Amino acid sequence: MFHRVGPAAYKANLDNTLALSKYFNYPERNFKSVHIAGTNGKGSVAHMLASVLQEKGLKTGLCTSPHLKDFRERIKINGQMITKEYICDFFNNNIDFINKTSPSFFELTIALTFKYFSDEKVDIAVVETGMGGRLDSTNIITPLVSVITNIGLDHTNLLGDTIEKIANEKAGIIKPEVPVIIGREQKNISNIFNEKASENNCDLFFADEAYDVSPVAQNNNIAKGRFEYIVNTADGGQYTLEVGLGGSYQKENIATVLKCADVLNESTKMDLTYQQVSSGLRNVVDNTGLMGRWQILGTRPLIICDTGHNPDAIRSILNQLRSITYKKLHIVIGMMNDKSIPEILDLLPGNAKYYFTNANVPRAIDAKTLKQTASNHNLVGEAYDTVERAFDAAKNCADEGDLIFVGGSTFIVAEVV
Repeated sequence: MFHRVGPAAYKANLDNTLALSKYFNYPERNFKSVHIAGTNGKGSVAHMLASVLQEKGLKTGLCTSPHLKDFRERIKINGQMITKEYICDFFNNNIDFINKTSPSFFELTIALTFKYFSDEKVDIAVVETGMGGRLDSTNIITPLVSVITNIGLDHTNLLGDTIEKIANEKAGIIKPEVPVIIGREQKNISNIFNEKASENNCDLFFADEAYDVSPVAQNNNIAKGRFEYIVNTADGGQYTLEVGLGGSYQKENIATVLKCADVLNESTKMDLTYQQVSSGLRNVVDNTGLMGRWQILGTRPLIICDTGHNPDAIRSILNQLRSITYKKLHIVIGMMNDKSIPEILDLLPGNAKYYFTNANVPRAIDAKTLKQTASNHNLVGEAYDTVERAFDAAKNCADEGDLIFVGGSTFIVAEVV
C-alpha cells in the first residue's frame, strides 16, 4: 500500500491496470466520468463536483484517495460507501486472477472501483488520480472533462524533481478532444498544458481567468461549518456563495468547480443550474462525507485539522491560520519521512507550542527525531509516542481562547477525526 510503505508499492506502468480492465470486460467504458489530477486540491474539487452532480439528481460515483478511517471511503456512490459484502465477493470471486496478476494495492482498488461503478450503473463518476497522471491506474478512462488543479513539489522521487517534470506527468491525463480545465495558471508551466492540449486538439481553460474567489472573514461563522466566499466573474458579475469547506486555499478549488460546471454545460449540455451548483457547494460535506479538509473539531478552544502535507499546502494552511484571532497557537504535528521536512519546518511559526508525534505507519518519522530536527529550526515542544497522547496534551494545555491545529500528515488527521 503506497500510502503506508511508500515507493516500494508504486508501479510505473499500466500493464496490470490494463490486464485487470480486460479481465473485467472494460467496466470503465460503461459510465461517464470527470478525471481530476493535481498536487493539491484535487480531493476537495472531486468532492465538491460530486456534490453538485448529486444535486442535479445524477447517480454519482466518487473515487478518491487516500482514506482516513475506512478503506471504503475511497469508493462511494451518492455519498454512500461501497458495501463490505461487495468487496468480499470481489476478492473471493476473482482471487485466482488477482494472485496471478499480483497487482499493487492501488491497481486493485481502481479495478474494484470501476467494476463497482459499472455494476451499480452510475450516471457519472468523479475520479481522482492517486498520485501522478500519465501512469496512474485511473488513466484508462476517457472523461467528459479533464481537470488539473495545480502543480507543486510532492512525490518528487517518483514524479520528478522539478515543477516542469511533475507538470508533464499530470498532463498525461489530457485526452484527444476532451476539454481541459487548469485550476491555476502557473506561468512557468502553462506552456506544458497548452502544448499538450494542442497536440490532443482539445479546448483548454484556466479557471482563475474565469472566476476570482475570495473568502469572507470567517471568525464569526467558523463553528457552523459553512463558509462564505465572494465570486467575481470575468464579465464583471459578483455574487456570494456559501460553501461547506473552509480554508482560504479553497478559493482556487471553488473556481475550478465553477469552471468545470460551465464546461460540462457547454460541451455535454448537462444543464447544471446555479441552484444545483450552489447547493452542491453548500452541502458538500453532508452529500459526500468528506473529512479532514479544514475540519472544525471543537470551538472552546478552537480545534482545526487539515490533511495538507507538502510545502504548498502547509503555506496555504498557515496563511489561513493567520486570519483567525486567538490567544496562543498549539500545533500537533507529525510527518512522513519522505516529505520535504526541512522546507516545511522552515515555514512553521516560531511562536507556537508544538506537540511532535508520529502516526502508526512505517513511513512516519519518529516523534523524537522530528522534535530534534524541529529544534534546529527554532521550533519548541515535546515529543509524544502516539497521536492520541499529543492531542490530549494540547487540549489539556490550551485555554478557551487558544487555537489547536492538527496536521502535517493524512495519517495524523486520521487519528483525531
